[in-house]
Amino acid sequence: MVGILRDAGHDVYDFRNPPNGVPGFAWSEIDPDWQTWQAKEYRDLLTSHPIAARGYVSDLRGMEWADTCVLLLPCGRSAHLEAGWFCGRGKRCIILTQDGEEPELMALLATDIAISAEEVLAMLDAGELKESA
Repeated sequence: MVGILRDAGHDVYDFRNPPNGVPGFAWSEIDPDWQTWQAKEYRDLLTSHPIAARGYVSDLRGMEWADTCVLLLPCGRSAHLEAGWFCGRGKRCIILTQDGEEPELMALLATDIAISAEEVLAMLDAGELKESA
């Protein structure tokens, strides 16, 4: 989707390859055994580890820069929190869903719901927006 948006002339923040040259965040950078953490360890490392802080700041700056979020389903919890942030800030949020996805009532918070990449592009063009996250 990043390539499709860029090919259509949109500026895109890609959390996997941020434009600041900082590598995208992965919990395994903090600890290869991150999946065995207890809740307290997770909380402590989330709030104090410099790698977590770097990843958070990088993604937050990308969200602040962008005027639109394109949420690709299926996705993880972080992406849903980010989409909620966009909706709460009054920024555009387009959900791209597909057959087989579990319906979600709160998707009504989004500006638009698309069922194809072509629809996402049409929605972006209709809104004359050229920056997406």
